Amino acid sequence: MDITAVPIFFEKLNDSLTRQTFVKLTLSRLRHHSDVKNIYARLVSVKKQPKIQFTFRFETRDEVKNYDFTEGVLFIQKQLGDNFLTADLFTTDNDFSLQYNKKADNAQFFVKKPTSKPHVIARNEATGGVLSHNIEKKRLLNPSQPYFRALEITDTKGNITPTGQKKFKQIDKYIEIIASLLREAELPDDAYIADFGSGKGYLTFALFDYLKNNLKTNPTVSGYELRENLVTFCNDLSQKCAFDDLQFFAQDINNVEMERLDMLIALHACDIATDIAIAKGIKAGAKVIVVAPCCHKQLRKELNVTNEMQPILRFGIMEERQAELLTDGIRALLLESKGYKTKVFEFVSTEHTPKNVMIVGIKMDKPKTTAAAQVAAIKKHYGIETHYLETLLE
Repeated sequence: MDITAVPIFFEKLNDSLTRQTFVKLTLSRLRHHSDVKNIYARLVSVKKQPKIQFTFRFETRDEVKNYDFTEGVLFIQKQLGDNFLTADLFTTDNDFSLQYNKKADNAQFFVKKPTSKPHVIARNEATGGVLSHNIEKKRLLNPSQPYFRALEITDTKGNITPTGQKKFKQIDKYIEIIASLLREAELPDDAYIADFGSGKGYLTFALFDYLKNNLKTNPTVSGYELRENLVTFCNDLSQKCAFDDLQFFAQDINNVEMERLDMLIALHACDIATDIAIAKGIKAGAKVIVVAPCCHKQLRKELNVTNEMQPILRFGIMEERQAELLTDGIRALLLESKGYKTKVFEFVSTEHTPKNVMIVGIKMDKPKTTAAAQVAAIKKHYGIETHYLETLLE
């Protein structure tokens, strides 16, 4: 074993933290089976103190923990060779890699040219210490687009206003999610996309802008919204932006029929409206289905628990939360039964509800054959007669 590989790597790690050249670090190549797929580390400022933020990436979710520098380095030392076999350190000087063999009894150290450029570091004016090592995140959208001004997110010069900062970040995060999905499920250049419950169009305009101007594709995007005043506003704005293939319709989603559909989006569709949207997406053969459900009334009325869960679910708040969990969990399983790979995670919305569960389905070749039986077992356990999405799919 190269006895110098490990100490040299950690010497470089500590040096990058001291000299403020650290950009990011990843731990990969699991040695043993684990729910954690990899760990990603970056620098953040918490209450004006620099921390190493570790993102633990699971199959369907991410978890974040912050450590000070000493704790963070010790954590990395513990993980390497024990749980992970590879560490990649990215700095503005060089990229460094420490790679163990499968038995973790030999390690090699590698140096490459830097893939990250130097960046400006904000400092605490009082102490001269580092406030944040974060590299300025590249925005996926151009805030100078006129629709941002019309939606009161930017001023006349295209600068994001103080009141628009939060909403712009939420929109940018939404586009980041969509971008990651499109790397898994490539849509055709002339994709047809339906956005059910498009509201004032914040996310609909952003999606069209991203596909048209960033990805250089030619999508047709249709927003459906019951409030005619919002539909009129959005269509007028779409014309002003010269977004010819972005249109809005004052139409109930129950009455929407689509001959072709590549992506379906339904954010904050209340109760069974989410089920209606999912069913229409499945029947139209949408390659990607993205929903963030709101309200879960239907299944709550169906709950008839007589087993060991009854003493807990007799409390209204617990029953409500269980109904939400079951409603969305069964939705994910039903998507899998129809050949979709599913992801479920938390999504921060732009609407009044601060956080939602987002369910994503990506069309695959084969359905999950065990999904229907799993749904049946869950329904039996909780005394559920039917889930509304089931009836629509039948």
